Parts: sequence; structure tokens; C-alpha cells
Amino acid sequence: MIRIRWKRFILLFVAIFLVVQIVGSFFIYGLAIERGPKEFLEDNVDLEVSDEAMDLYMNGSWIDWLHAQHFQRVNLASRDGLQLNGYYLPAKEPSNKVVILTHGYLGESGQMGLFGQYYHEELGYNIFLPDARGHGLSEGDYYGFGWPDRLDLIDWTHYLVEQLGEDIEVVYHGLSMGAATVLMASGEEELPQQVKAIIADSPYDSVYELFKYQFKRMFYLPSFPLLDSASLLMKMKEGYSFKTASARKEVEKTNVPILYIHGESDTFVPTEMTQDLYRHTASEAELLLIPNANHGESFALAEEAYKLSVNQFLGRYLH
Repeated sequence: MIRIRWKRFILLFVAIFLVVQIVGSFFIYGLAIERGPKEFLEDNVDLEVSDEAMDLYMNGSWIDWLHAQHFQRVNLASRDGLQLNGYYLPAKEPSNKVVILTHGYLGESGQMGLFGQYYHEELGYNIFLPDARGHGLSEGDYYGFGWPDRLDLIDWTHYLVEQLGEDIEVVYHGLSMGAATVLMASGEEELPQQVKAIIADSPYDSVYELFKYQFKRMFYLPSFPLLDSASLLMKMKEGYSFKTASARKEVEKTNVPILYIHGESDTFVPTEMTQDLYRHTASEAELLLIPNANHGESFALAEEAYKLSVNQFLGRYLH
């Protein structure tokens, strides 16, 4: 009898455990991955920015500049049948240099106008602003956190080469999720040879490590086993796991020079992730850390240092 009771207890425990994992996995998917509003990020202290940064984001001259430009809207079919949206703006004077600016999680292409103004007005580049899948006017019912987006980015690059010519020189410049995206593309064998330099501002090293950090930071929970169960669900639904979506694995085999930028006071994506990426980058790499800057604040709080580093970096690798 005692043995039977123990077996029932164990079976009940296993059943409850499995139910919790399944329900929890779908909850996490809906919470962070499925397309839609993300209330859990509202009032998140890790995303608070300084008054200086907020004023630039909300009232900066780049907003009027962006609205005054005549962007060409273009569409591209992704490999899995989504209609992707992007905006192209030619340089004022003919140039073979193009920058593709990739935005962050829950953002859209226009938010990268802050950097677009700099590249277009000061550096004389052609600029391209894509909406990541699931964002802006691009189709997609989930947020890819950079992994499927890396292939979209490569396809956008091929499109630009076809439109502008084989002799163009392409720069990838990404912020947060967009920074992870450009790094995830950096080690792919099919990366076009026209990609000459990458700037990654506030990237994470992998989706798994980012979620692991946020589990502890936001919910005071251990990542195992729930995060692994959610990763399995991601694999079943979208074809890749959180661990597969790794920027670090890609930079370990890249040959494209990378400039890393990160705020030293970033508590949403810890600075240590960029430092780790920098240490493991196979290509030539540089690291710029901005004191007192939270997530994505580096340009706002240290614009001159930021531009100087970017100018010098690009001057070394583009002709």
C-alpha cells in the first residue's frame, strides 16, 4: 500500500510539474514573444532614461528632419513568406556607402532616424531603415529577437546591392535587439561581401542569456526549468530555441570588423554581455563604454564621443 501511494504521489507530482511547464511556457511566449503590447515593461525602472536623453528622443531636431525627408518605401518577401517593410533615402551627393539601421525590441524603423540624420547629413551616406518582422509595417506575429531577422537583414542587403550596384560598401548599425540582429548576421557564410563594418550599440549575447538575466532581475525567479521549457516551445513553434539565437556564436566566426558600444550603467541589458562579446570576437573589434549611460542612452549622453568613435572606426574599414 505504501509503495502504491508513493507511486501515485510521484505520478501526481510529475503531472503537476508538466502542466506548470506547459502553461508557463505559453505564458512566457505570450508575455514577451507574441506580437502585441507588452505591459510588463511599463514603469520598468531598468528602462528609465535621463531627462537629457528623454528630451532628445521626444523633442530632438532629428524628428523634424525625419519627417522632412522623402523616403522611398520598399517591400521584400522574407524566406518564410512575410512582407517586410523598409525605407530608403539616397545620399545628397552620389555615394557608394550605405548604412542599414536596425531598431530595438517593440520599436520601428523611424526611431533610428536619430542615427539616420547623423549618417545622412554628416557622413553623406545613403540610409536604409527596415522594420523588423513583427514590428512597424512588416508582417509577422511574433518578435524574433534577432535570429530570423538576421536572414531578413542579409536579404535586404542583397536587395540593396542589386539596386545600387556591386561596388557599394555597407555598414550595419543596430541598437539593442537591432544590435543583436547585426551580430547574429555577422558570422553567416552568406553575408554579402559588401558588408564592411558593424556597429553594435547595447547588444545581448544570446536570447537565452538575456531571458535568464531578466527572469532574475524582473521576476526574482530561477531560469531553470521554466525558461528551458519556453525555449522548447519556441523551437516547436518558430523553429529555433533561445540558445540557438546566439550573437556570441556568430561573432566567434565573423571576419567583419565590429565596434561595440554600451552604457556602463545599463541594467536592462548588462554591460558585461557586450564585454563578453568583445572578448570572443574573431574579427578586429573595438569597445566604447559610456559612463552613467543606461540602456540605449550612449548617443544621447555622449554624442561627440560616440560620433568620434564611429567616424574613426568607419574611416579604418571603408574607402
